[in-house]
Amino acid sequence: MSLDHYVTLGHSGLRVSPFTLGTMTFGEDWGWGSSPEESAKILATYLDRGGNSVDTANMYTNGHSEKIIGDYLSGRPSLRDRVVLGTKFFCNMYENDPNGGGPSRKAIVQQLENSLRRLQSDYVDIYWLHNFDPATPAEEILRTLDDLVTAGKIRYVGFSDVPAWATAEAATIARMRGWAPIITLQLQYSLLERTSEGELIPMAQAMGMGVMPWSPLHGGLLSGKYSSANTTPADTTRARPGGPTEAELVVIDAVNAIAEEIGVTSAQVALAWLQGRPGVTSTVIGSRRIDQLETNLGALEVTLDDAQRTTLDEVSAPKLNFPADNNRQLAPSLQFAGATVDGRPSLVSPLLHAADTRY
Repeated sequence: MSLDHYVTLGHSGLRVSPFTLGTMTFGEDWGWGSSPEESAKILATYLDRGGNSVDTANMYTNGHSEKIIGDYLSGRPSLRDRVVLGTKFFCNMYENDPNGGGPSRKAIVQQLENSLRRLQSDYVDIYWLHNFDPATPAEEILRTLDDLVTAGKIRYVGFSDVPAWATAEAATIARMRGWAPIITLQLQYSLLERTSEGELIPMAQAMGMGVMPWSPLHGGLLSGKYSSANTTPADTTRARPGGPTEAELVVIDAVNAIAEEIGVTSAQVALAWLQGRPGVTSTVIGSRRIDQLETNLGALEVTLDDAQRTTLDEVSAPKLNFPADNNRQLAPSLQFAGATVDGRPSLVSPLLHAADTRY
């Protein structure tokens, strides 16, 4: 597989690369990240390799990320329509302004106009709700987004970091009203954070939404810089205080062992595992240096065999919220009583057959 082996994003006609370039690292305004010059090189390398999906947000490096992208694309006007450019709204850029952020109609329109100005573009391809506000009616958010689609200022709608129940409600309202649908989700997902398998990912699969995981290396813990023999933070500007936990080190050591076994990097193993997970369409990868980008892109050429995937699945198995585990483990035996259905065998429930009698 390569970056130009495109995939369809959710129930839409939009095609994106299997890896999306995340640009939270564009700009040094937060004390870490890439200079504008290095950011432009990273963007150029990604696009030259056939990548077409670029993700940013209004608040990344205080708007500098969007400006860096805008400066790059403005000098290459023929490139803009080839790029699937997504940005996000929600985060407030203006201190003490209660309408400066969030998903109200006023805030959405203001945030989009400012993003378009920084991006130097007439439109964005995917406009993402960046987080969840329980106070703003879903109808207000969705109607505003639909109006922006009609106006040609956005092409598609995505939700990021929104609860499954709220996303499902919004998607149902949009469908019933004939408004622009939610075609894709962003969510945190990696070998060290799999709880989205409980509700978010099954919901996305059932409702025709593509999934774009973010933080696939879990803040660098799966990059290969850590092991049970080395827990010293590799980057003091961003590393978690104290380094990985004991439970995380069990997973990290398993990733490192498989990486050594097949002669690739730990980051590539973690990314290859994630890209092969059910429901995942395109994984958001971020890099501060060209060599990091090259390493991450190399994961597209890594194939894990069934035994390796099973090892990683088992060592990282999450404890999911009720009723996910109950429905996944107990329900098949209660429903099928030992029969194999859709290629999946079930157990015979001892509750139903303890006495081997029927009344």
